[in-house]
Amino acid sequence: MAAIRGILAVLVLATAACSTAPEPDPVPGPASTSQVRVQGDGSIPENGSISLDDDEHAAIANLDPALLKAMREAAKDARTRNIELRVTSGWRSKEYQQRLFDEAVTRYASEKEARKWVQPPDRSNHVTGKAIDIGPTNADDWLIQHGADYGLCQKYANEMWHFELLTTPGGQCPQPVGETD
Repeated sequence: MAAIRGILAVLVLATAACSTAPEPDPVPGPASTSQVRVQGDGSIPENGSISLDDDEHAAIANLDPALLKAMREAAKDARTRNIELRVTSGWRSKEYQQRLFDEAVTRYASEKEARKWVQPPDRSNHVTGKAIDIGPTNADDWLIQHGADYGLCQKYANEMWHFELLTTPGGQCPQPVGETD
């Protein structure tokens, strides 16, 4: 009986030691492409804009690297013509995109009408960092004329400010689609 008690005591101690042992650190893997690098929802004040060089702002820092590179190259060339490309919207969190969509539904009184101007998070390329809105109007005009040189194209006919990488640099942009839906 003493031997059994001794064995039980050893088992109890071994179990306790195992349960208090620290968990091993997880093996680091590749970063997710949707991982947010800079915190924030990506919002820019209404009627405001930020520089393409503002790497501290989530709207810029969380853009798709290829899109950001193309936009910065275009902005550099536009500056030689005294045109400044300003970001009015870039990457957006899912929550921020949902707020924008909800506000549009309220404003236009239906989801169908709202989708002419803003998409829900699961359909918006702003959430993936693959879309950017540019201002002012002279910058949009310049980018519509010269964006294909960088692979940048106006995606929607009703949004002259919305650009995405839709061709190879120097290629031909597809015709803008009628509206955001």
